[in-house]
Amino acid sequence: MSDVLLQIRDLRTSFRIEGKFHAAVDGVSLDIYKNEVFALVGESGSGKSAMALSLTRLHNPLFTRIEGEVLFDGKDLLTLNEAQINKVRGAHISMIFQDPLSALNPLFKVGAQIEESLVYHTNLDKAGRKARALELLEGVGMVNPALTYNQLPHELSGGMRQRAMIAIALACKPDLVIADEPTTALDVTIQAQILDLLRDLQKEMQTSIILITHDLGVVAEMADRVAVMYAGQIVELASSEDLFKNPQHPYTRSLLASIPSMDSHSNKLHVIQGLVPPLQLMPREGCRFSHRTPWVPTDIHEEIPTYHEVGPGHYVLCTCYKEFSFDGEETA
Repeated sequence: MSDVLLQIRDLRTSFRIEGKFHAAVDGVSLDIYKNEVFALVGESGSGKSAMALSLTRLHNPLFTRIEGEVLFDGKDLLTLNEAQINKVRGAHISMIFQDPLSALNPLFKVGAQIEESLVYHTNLDKAGRKARALELLEGVGMVNPALTYNQLPHELSGGMRQRAMIAIALACKPDLVIADEPTTALDVTIQAQILDLLRDLQKEMQTSIILITHDLGVVAEMADRVAVMYAGQIVELASSEDLFKNPQHPYTRSLLASIPSMDSHSNKLHVIQGLVPPLQLMPREGCRFSHRTPWVPTDIHEEIPTYHEVGPGHYVLCTCYKEFSFDGEETA
């Protein structure tokens, strides 16, 4: 995986609140490689979805300011005009949203919504577009593609709506799919089916996926590399295998310690103290996780956190990773 598909450089996404802009994504730099599944994990409020929407400029420009660079095919997506970015959306970069019922248009049939991107991004005629839509519906596991083609979103189950969303996202065989919590609203059985489907389609089409989730079980099953995000910053970046075997940042270790385990001899779960700070109160200096790690001495944190390479391709923000003890942690 030596070929870089997408380069994110010093990305900052700020939202206007009471007349002032506050950064929800603050200085993120990442490379996304061709034909990889890249997971972005963190609890709610960490900035994951804000970052995903920034990559294709889907934020409301009246209330959002996006700075930095997002380089794709030699072009900075943040500098393109609306007509130019529309040529990228759907054709080269597409999204799967976490709530398909609100993402799908309730007034249009599923087939028409799949064909919409084909109208804009291909030269297929009407018959060709319908054939492609039926092929996609069959490819995502619809039992009766012809019936689903003519149904409205409310006539489908949650799992079927998510499959329809995947079909729309893959219609033009994009280079990159951003999947924002694609299984959150589904029950466990359907979640497994959707994840299997995404993995199979990714291998078949050799499409890169940015998988946004707070579910570390999904990450372990799907991802090649993982970035752990907290308070708008990437605090740890590693291969999936290395992250689970050798987590370094206190936030990463806290997330992993919070997962129930059948092997654990204790009936208590680790609890991460406190909450992600609201944007208006986000600290701009020092380690942003320091107030939630009372077991880590304050002098271990860096005043200006920098990245440290603790292994090949394994980076950690701030020297607080050197403190491993969970002494004094809160449990429940």
